[in-house]
Amino acid sequence: MRHAAVGTVSVLKGSPALARAAALVAICALLASSPSAQSAAPTTPEIRTKVEEYINAAVRVNGFSGSILVAKNGQPVVSKGYGMANIELAVPNTPQTVFRLGSITKQFTAMAIVILQERDKLRVSDPICKYLTECPAAWQPITIRHLLTHTSGIPSYTGFPDFPRATVLPTSAAEMVGRLKDKPLEFEPGEKFAYSNSGYYLLGLIIERASGLPYADFLEKSIFTPLAMHHTGYDNSSRIIRNRAAGYARKAGETVNAAYMDMTVPYAAGALYSTTEDLLRWDRALYTNTLVSQKSLDEIFTPEKDGYGYGWIIGTRFDRQVIAHGGGIYGFATHIARFPADRLTVIVLSNVEGASASRMANDLAAIVFGAPYELPRERRSITVEPGVLEQYVGTYKIAAPPVEVVVTYESGSMVADIGGQMKLALAAESDTTFFSRDVSAQITFVKDAAGQVTGLTLRMDGSELPAQRVK
Repeated sequence: MRHAAVGTVSVLKGSPALARAAALVAICALLASSPSAQSAAPTTPEIRTKVEEYINAAVRVNGFSGSILVAKNGQPVVSKGYGMANIELAVPNTPQTVFRLGSITKQFTAMAIVILQERDKLRVSDPICKYLTECPAAWQPITIRHLLTHTSGIPSYTGFPDFPRATVLPTSAAEMVGRLKDKPLEFEPGEKFAYSNSGYYLLGLIIERASGLPYADFLEKSIFTPLAMHHTGYDNSSRIIRNRAAGYARKAGETVNAAYMDMTVPYAAGALYSTTEDLLRWDRALYTNTLVSQKSLDEIFTPEKDGYGYGWIIGTRFDRQVIAHGGGIYGFATHIARFPADRLTVIVLSNVEGASASRMANDLAAIVFGAPYELPRERRSITVEPGVLEQYVGTYKIAAPPVEVVVTYESGSMVADIGGQMKLALAAESDTTFFSRDVSAQITFVKDAAGQVTGLTLRMDGSELPAQRVK
């Protein structure tokens, strides 16, 4: 949401493409299989020792900067900050540091919709055109539930070609709807799953229309205040927010200030901020009926197409149900994972764009469960002959979620375009395995007995996704 020779890495066209891809990564990570072999669960002191070892390796190898929280039964086992909230002022990250959440915002937007449903202000079965003005004919069959579950067919505005330019300008609701309404649907409503920030943007407008309050005010009044989440809210660059972290990105291995984004652009799809401590308060509330009834909670956490519920991804990890979501926005990478049967919660908030928040959360959970995990390690690149690299050029398709990976080789650079959202320059670790230094991504090409390239395996932020060559 950076073009370099093999052996050096940067992501094409700056950091914005990386941030736009983070939600896709989070979904991939949860849909991927995970190791089930587990040893005896470690003791609390052992968990703390192993977590510290892991995060220290992440700091040393990947330059991790952020705050992490591991909680059991609603109580922190580990809660600590690493790296700098502000590098220029030498301010360290702490459990009280405020981070932009990116797409973790969606679970709060979804909760707001369900609260309004319980108050008889709307029904998720309602057509969205009941609440939106200038609704195009193509949107008439779309319901609120379609928006919640990413099954509306409305294309995501974060994938539009002009998105990087549009992010710096304040965007009104009328302007955003105007950009969306003339775009054809990608499929018939309800037919399939396709992650769409547009859908959650529109949910914000529906919340305003049904409640009579601005989106930010409704969430403050109905969620944050009741839960004493005093360090959570709608971000705005002009506001003074105590303990707010600066956002950074990595470019060719160097840390730089993240690109600017006006927060009217992500809106209800990604504009909130919070802390690890506040998110633990949120997690605790989801085991109670403080905000909504158990019936409504069950509705939120019921997976629909591709395992997506209302603002959460529901899957299986370590032979257990996991309810989770990641986020990526300019300067930040985030993840929250909840294992309800064990009352385990893992939260990773980083102020470095493209950080391996999802993988880290998965590995921290593995530590608690006594499951296999790997410490972050240094990777070294080698030189590979151009003729070998050229045979990998082509298009590869991941089955679920349906994503194309387009591999090109130009001017000495191997580049992988993942889903049209992220372009990575790749360094060779072997003749068949390539990696990125700026994000947690590895591609291993697969050959048949005759030596023909038939596919690849994408390992990204803790996920392992096979793709068949289609071109």
